[in-house]
Amino acid sequence: MSRLKNVKESLRRHLYNKEESIQKRSLSIGFGVFMGIVPIWGFQMAVALLLATLFRLNKALTIIASNISIPPMIPLIVFLSFLLGRFWVGSNAVYMIFSRHITIEAIKLNIEQYVYGSVTLAIIAGVLAYIITYCVLEFSTKLRSKAEQAGK
Repeated sequence: MSRLKNVKESLRRHLYNKEESIQKRSLSIGFGVFMGIVPIWGFQMAVALLLATLFRLNKALTIIASNISIPPMIPLIVFLSFLLGRFWVGSNAVYMIFSRHITIEAIKLNIEQYVYGSVTLAIIAGVLAYIITYCVLEFSTKLRSKAEQAGK
């Protein structure tokens, strides 16, 4: 339980760091979500850390957000990737339902649809994460500012 507490405290400390702009923190989370979904399984965090350093983003927020691809989320990510990939492959699209039909073999046979869909999903999820984080941080900053003014 203390490990979870440490992660939450680290997230809170980096997320509400007044020394970094709201835009930079939001970009870090959006980029982390993007990297967590993009189809480079096994290398996502390493590439995310390298690019976050290169782009001068908050590395801790990027790494935390890239953990979106934890095991319970993988079936949903794969399913949504196949679903979104249908738009790119046209008549070659495979219509899979969220069931046991999505196997490693099915992914291998339909890799083009999966890759196009997962990149599309990564972009959509990254942009949504950026927008949501930006709005939440902006709103909480205004609330804190009002609370500080009321306390004076």
